[in-house]
Amino acid sequence: MKKIGVLTSGGDSPGMNPAIRAVVRKAIYHNLEVYGIYGGYSGLINGNIKKLELGSVGDIIHRGGTMLYTARCPEFKSKEGQQQGIEQLKSHGIEGLVVIGGDGSYRGAKALTEQGYPCVGVPGTIDNDIPGTEFTIGFDTALNTVIDAIDKIRDTATSHERTFVIEVMGRDAGDLALWAGLSGGAETILIPEENYDMDEIIERLKKGHERGKKHSIIVVAEGVTSGTEFGKKLQEATNFDTRVSVLGHIQRGGSPTAFDRVLAARLGARAVELLIEGKGGRAVGMEQNKIVDYDIIEALGRKHTLDMNLARLAQELSI
Repeated sequence: MKKIGVLTSGGDSPGMNPAIRAVVRKAIYHNLEVYGIYGGYSGLINGNIKKLELGSVGDIIHRGGTMLYTARCPEFKSKEGQQQGIEQLKSHGIEGLVVIGGDGSYRGAKALTEQGYPCVGVPGTIDNDIPGTEFTIGFDTALNTVIDAIDKIRDTATSHERTFVIEVMGRDAGDLALWAGLSGGAETILIPEENYDMDEIIERLKKGHERGKKHSIIVVAEGVTSGTEFGKKLQEATNFDTRVSVLGHIQRGGSPTAFDRVLAARLGARAVELLIEGKGGRAVGMEQNKIVDYDIIEALGRKHTLDMNLARLAQELSI
């Protein structure tokens, strides 16, 4: 293999730039040419492809987002769109592709793999919902952004003796809400993986109020319900002064943490090694602090699981 490509797809996440940097520099170290595909699968279809040099990825390791840009691309779900992408890769002489993104990005890589084109998936999403890896690139940075917000909101919640409902991202996974709620000392955490009992939540809040508790923090994963709607129901049921903060896309931005930078470097480098070894149709991840790889098609057939022991612990510590 002499030429490889790299693209980022789906929602951006902090750490994508360090991953791109690792792919480019690892490939050049091994005398491969690297081509950046700008704008995800949409850019692939349209041929927005440029050769990358060492300097192309200079000064990006600390930057959030992705220098290759990203976009949703419904057209790539069709066989015609996929074939257009393959033709573009062939016209540039690109023999293998590194795809950095979430499950939607993996599905695109899976489609190319099934048509005989070698791809390696690198998990980049703040949702931490990719099977086969304990952590995805961007999760740790987003988590720290949420924790910082919770700490600041707690200050004003205490000052005004209010109940605050904080809605966080995560799509259908509760990792971000659970980890943020546990580390931020939230009284209640709502996650998609577990049904919640409104009466129990109200009872817990009232008990806290009766023992002199001045404020309460409730973290709601977006995959459960709207934080705004939940806040309205809570205020109506308790008559407590309740405010809602929807953190939104602030969770996607920011300089990646050291953890995410190191994770991105390790995963990006391993993806290049797999292509050099002639192994396509793989995805990389981290388990027990070791870099692993597995079949990308098999991975998409598995379901992401949340450590429910953390949910039990969070509930025990919030009494």
